[in-house]
Amino acid sequence: MSEIHRAGVIGGGTMGQGIAAFLAQSGIEVLLCERNAELAEAAQKKISDMFDYEISRWALTAGDKRALMKKIVFTSEIQHLAPFPIVIEAVPEESALKVTIFKELAIVCKPQTIFVTNTSTLSITEMSNHIPHKERYIGVHFMNPVTKTRLVELIRGLHTSEDTYQTVRDFLAGLGKTTIEVYESPGYVTTRVVLPMINEAMQVVMEGVANPDDVDTAMRLGYNMEVGPLALADRMGLDELLKWMEHLFRELGDLKYRPCPILRQKVRAGHLGVKTGKGFFEYK
Repeated sequence: MSEIHRAGVIGGGTMGQGIAAFLAQSGIEVLLCERNAELAEAAQKKISDMFDYEISRWALTAGDKRALMKKIVFTSEIQHLAPFPIVIEAVPEESALKVTIFKELAIVCKPQTIFVTNTSTLSITEMSNHIPHKERYIGVHFMNPVTKTRLVELIRGLHTSEDTYQTVRDFLAGLGKTTIEVYESPGYVTTRVVLPMINEAMQVVMEGVANPDDVDTAMRLGYNMEVGPLALADRMGLDELLKWMEHLFRELGDLKYRPCPILRQKVRAGHLGVKTGKGFFEYK
């Protein structure tokens, strides 16, 4: 496949916004598709706000922002994704929802279109079994924040072709991402390794051993971490974190993935982390 200069993104939540912003900053023309016009407009507003924050910290100029916003077109019509050589899905971590979307995309897109699912835990093979051209289906786990984190996990399903893998790897490498090759397994590498640490940090808080701030301070300064495990959980979204842990607990049956009760409490209370302004910490 020739060099990719345009990409579609479907899903305008936190990850979709980050992916679209990252692609635009890398010189790629982006079409971001949401379920309806209101959500598309909301995604546009949030990406604009994201660039305004970068301006406030002198990382961008107002001119940079104008140029970047011109590179991202927002729509609620899935058929507008038809001419794009690659479409990246970034909807919530629900297998049935992702499959439904890719079935729709398979109808409107060209047979050679590469379909990328942004997932941190789900089976690429299982989802690809329900769509045509399964050899062109691949998983990419973008790390949040997408615009600043260099690593991506590139996940092969059993049906993913070598050409699809190499095309997506070269595309991401050309945008400055460092890829690691992952063969399908629940949680892949990063999610599988980090979740037990986050879960144990929550357990320490629940048992009253230390408060959230002291737990994060201990891990940041004691182990030279850029961000503590509880602040990291807030960034990820506690509702998403709960879904990942429940999935890994079902798939692997290991008690280290059984969600800490305090995580369930916060999700039930709607304290989901940064995106709601409150999780283990409070945010403006």
